[in-house]
Amino acid sequence: MKKFLLILSVVAVFAAQAFAADWELDKAHSSVNFAVKHMMVSTVRGGFKDFDGTASFDPADLSTLSASFTAQSGSISTDNEKRDGHLKSADFFDTEKYPTVTFVSKKAVQTAPGKAHLTGDLTLRGVTKEVTFNVEGFNQEWATPWGGKSIGGVATTTINRQDFGVSWNKDLDQGGLVVGNNVDIEVQLEFGPKQ
Repeated sequence: MKKFLLILSVVAVFAAQAFAADWELDKAHSSVNFAVKHMMVSTVRGGFKDFDGTASFDPADLSTLSASFTAQSGSISTDNEKRDGHLKSADFFDTEKYPTVTFVSKKAVQTAPGKAHLTGDLTLRGVTKEVTFNVEGFNQEWATPWGGKSIGGVATTTINRQDFGVSWNKDLDQGGLVVGNNVDIEVQLEFGPKQ
């Protein structure tokens, strides 16, 4: 009986993988964004303009989801040239020494239709830590006006930048920090079937 159950579980895993399909990232309709507190009173938002990624999944079963993404750290933009220059410096991303930010998934757990937790390794400034993204969407394909198909969703997480060696800061006289340590990450993604 135990042997039968083992064989059944192996078959189930391979069956799930068999229904997973490769998807092609539509970069023109996707974005990699972040938000962080400034001076304890406002939220600065930015993103990476140059990024790419791959994903494979069955929309009906997001536990099949696997993905890898790379952002060019030098493409960081907050719509402020002076601030962007500081973010590219050794105080923050040190983009000359660490030109990429990468994420490679290791496992996915579907929590509801169109919802999953995607866990993987995030590498930032040469430091790799395991993070989990909350994923929503990716479970319904839409026909495009041009005869194709499109599918999309969002992945979010919050990291502590200190964990990755992005440690520059200044204390405020009345308490608090110039730059918050928690960074909210939001990745908006649209895919089409891989040709």
